Amino acid sequence: MTTHESIEFDVLFVGGGPANLAGAIRLMQLAREKGLELEVALIDKGASMGAHAISGAVMNPIAMAELFPDYQNQGFPVEQTVRGDGFFLLTSRKSFRLPITPRQMHNVGFPIVSLSRVCRWMGEKAEAMGVNIFSGFNGKSLLFSRDGKTVEGVRTGDKGLDKTGAPKGNFEPGIDLKAKVTVLGEGARGSLVKSLAHQLPIRSGRIPELFETGIKEVIQLPENHFLTTQNFNDLHTLGFPLGLTGTPGGGFVYEMAENRIALGFLVSLGYTDPALDIYDTFRRFKTHPLIRDIIRDGKVIEQGARAVSTAGWFSIPELAADGVLITGNAAALHSTPAIKGIHLAMKSGMLAAETLVDAIAAGNTRREGLLSYADRLADSWAGAELREGRNYAQALSKTGPARWIHLAAQYVSNGKGLRDHLPATDDADTLKTQKPADKAIEKTEFPRDDPSMVDKLTGVYLSGTLHREDQPCHILIHDQRLCVDRCYAAYGCPCTRFCPGDVYEMEFRKDGEGITGIKLNFTNCLHCKTCDIKDPFRNITWTCPEGGDGPHYKQA
Repeated sequence: MTTHESIEFDVLFVGGGPANLAGAIRLMQLAREKGLELEVALIDKGASMGAHAISGAVMNPIAMAELFPDYQNQGFPVEQTVRGDGFFLLTSRKSFRLPITPRQMHNVGFPIVSLSRVCRWMGEKAEAMGVNIFSGFNGKSLLFSRDGKTVEGVRTGDKGLDKTGAPKGNFEPGIDLKAKVTVLGEGARGSLVKSLAHQLPIRSGRIPELFETGIKEVIQLPENHFLTTQNFNDLHTLGFPLGLTGTPGGGFVYEMAENRIALGFLVSLGYTDPALDIYDTFRRFKTHPLIRDIIRDGKVIEQGARAVSTAGWFSIPELAADGVLITGNAAALHSTPAIKGIHLAMKSGMLAAETLVDAIAAGNTRREGLLSYADRLADSWAGAELREGRNYAQALSKTGPARWIHLAAQYVSNGKGLRDHLPATDDADTLKTQKPADKAIEKTEFPRDDPSMVDKLTGVYLSGTLHREDQPCHILIHDQRLCVDRCYAAYGCPCTRFCPGDVYEMEFRKDGEGITGIKLNFTNCLHCKTCDIKDPFRNITWTCPEGGDGPHYKQA
């Protein structure tokens, strides 16, 4: 039986995104002010801080200014400052700049950032303040008290297992990291938050979380490129290639430093067509004449993908339980009208820190000692912003004119709309069956020799994704017969199309009549979690691979 070393802390942050980094920094600031000596640790599954951080990103600086009032004089990594907003409607061949940009998307003066670089910078700040940072360590499972009601920490994943799960010569067992309070900030569809929801009723009375999957590229352009000649450097699109009344989604282009741009596209995972290929949708977006003008003579130098939890206010789980808090997008904190979440994530971490200091000082880290966190969030500017967008994602999920009627009503009523507390359907339940399932799914042909237009496998390479091949597969298909007998017939195995990394591959029978199973190319995995969300049979579970594996983002 494997023995696990145990290390104890006052507070353990799981996940090194903006929520937990802001939380750890604020906790150390408050501890210093109050004369408290706290042992604080932060673990992240990426090989280094920021390695798994990816976002657009135009950042509302309100939370950063609260955390570091002089952040602009401390080397904060800004790519550009937004000088103008461009909001475009795209048809298949034309583009129309709309005369009005929704108020939530007014970004002039906001910094355009690389979230990967921001997290590295924040990690350095946290470490300098005394936070013990451990990169390359995942939270594999929660540690519970004997009665199963109190979170006592996490166990990190074993290292050095072969593909059968047997220890190799370099085997290192996971470590039990115990804490008075564990703060879960894993991002969207966090595996520990998911397991917590199975153990405790934290999602009772909430609508299902709704998600979008975004693909982002950093493209190197020549000098004097398209955006340098415009009065805007922050561009958002709606329309082509998804249209206005079907699957929700849209694109963005942000100017970065050194003649680079961030370009991306988001697709709602509430889509109904099992033939939809998220990555091909992204590439079709790049074929639009406006986008071709922007990326002309460019070269993709980095790419990545990530799911985002977008339903917001009515899908937020119970944020506190005995020994645990949830922060950031792991808690569904996101402003869909603004297409932003970094500032909300940071504010949640900072409010969690205030709660932690009070709870630890009072000697009460059970649920009742931590409940004030939710009240602090609700009473803050972050709560007000979340309430304004409380029905937005649900309205987007509607089709036809109803979508725009609901959105217009919400826009003029501060989020209330025609019906407050709009219901939602889980993204796993929205696909319509296709008949026959093995019909040829039309593929769009893309240029093969254009460095601004890359295929899935090249995109995986450009993400820096690495996984040790001789380890247990971290993606679990619970029943291959379900794939063969039901999913192929009903949906044509949509995992082979919604995955942006080509992880899933159908293995066909020699006679061409159906499939024998799904092959998993798990080393391609971008950790976007789309499969865990969208699989119509809930037959796929994403778990953490060996710590340090996965993407190695530097500019995303």
